[in-house]
Parts: sequence; C-alpha cells; structure tokens
Amino acid sequence: SERQRELSAMGRVIRTQRRGRGSIFRAHTSKREGAAKLRKLDFAERHGYIKGVVKDIIHDSGRGAPLAVVHFRDAYKYKTNKELIVAAEGMYTGQFLYFGAKAQLAIGNVLPIGQIPEGTAVCNIEQYAGDRSRFARASGNYSVVVSHNPDEGLTRIRLPSGMRKILKSTCRAMVGAIAGGGRPEKPLLKAGRAYHKYKAKRNSWPKVRGVAMNPVEHPHGGG
Repeated sequence: SERQRELSAMGRVIRTQRRGRGSIFRAHTSKREGAAKLRKLDFAERHGYIKGVVKDIIHDSGRGAPLAVVHFRDAYKYKTNKELIVAAEGMYTGQFLYFGAKAQLAIGNVLPIGQIPEGTAVCNIEQYAGDRSRFARASGNYSVVVSHNPDEGLTRIRLPSGMRKILKSTCRAMVGAIAGGGRPEKPLLKAGRAYHKYKAKRNSWPKVRGVAMNPVEHPHGGG
C-alpha cells in the first residue's frame, strides 16, 4: 500500500527517536540516595527561622555534588525530620543551618532571595516559592543576585548559564556555591573512566557519530 511504500522509503529510527521511548535509556537510579530538595515551606520559615543540624555529608551515585543530611526538630510532633539537600561549599558535619525569613546571611543558610543582598552568590534556588529548589544545583554552580524590585516584589538573578531571570522575592535560596566545584577540570584520560562515569548516570556513552553511520541510520550518514 501507499503507507508501506512511504515507510520503506524512510530510514531507520535514529538514536534520538529511540531515546524518547525510555526502556534502556532510563536513568540508573537504584543506587541514588533520594530526591535532594529544600525543606517544605512552613509557618516557621515564612515568619521567623528554624534551626537544623548537618548530620552527615554523603556521596550520591551519578551526581557530581555531595548531599547533606540535615535534621530538623518537627514543630508540631515529637519527631525529627530528615532532609536531603545538595551541599554548599564549606558545609561540615555538626554545622547548624538556619532556614527562614529571619535567618542570618551565612554559608548554607536558606533565605528568601528578596532578603539576600545584591552580588551574593546563591545556590539551590526555587523557581516558585515552595517548590523546594530548581536552579544552580550542579557541582560548583552558583547564581548571583543582580538586583531587587521591592515595589513589585521581584528579584533578578544571573543563572550559571549567564542567563538572567526574574523571580518572585519570596523564592528561597541557599547562600554560597554548590560543593564539588572544579570537577570537570580534571580530564577523564581513559575510556574506562568515562564508562564508569556514565554507568552511574544513564545509557548515553559511547556515542557513535552520525557521520560514521550509513545513510539509512542517520541524516549525516554515508559519503
């Protein structure tokens, strides 16, 4: 039929198309520690501050930055809330962290970006207030607070990519840069290291170049 002739004229399903199906291309998450986020936004953070303590700093498989295990006393029940947060450079076990509108400006503390002075390096930044961090979370990354607009309750930041973004001043951010900076500066040197690096992440290595394929397999193939 017409449809079959069309399909036979088309080439092979190329790698980018196959990736969308998932299956073998899904991320390797079995050894991951869990979702790394800021704590839930609550009354204590909106109106004052809450103190937490860094209990441990751990490695997370497939992530260049270390994670901090932070314990908070529950405000309403007799229990401890344990949070996994991407660690900032300079964090240490036993350190007290303060989260909230009235927290001090110190490395590892979390404040609304409207309270943070211009020119400060920040990380683990929320896109919307209460979404528990979206921007500047990779190893060594940080954003810079550029300017505030108190009349409209907006703050302008420069993202690690260099792009500038305007956020609500109520969005929270951690003071400092993410730990593990300088990681990409050391060359991998051998294929075995790249193999183990991507084995922990996902099936994205080795990559055959399109130019090295046949015409049926890729638009760049043949020739």
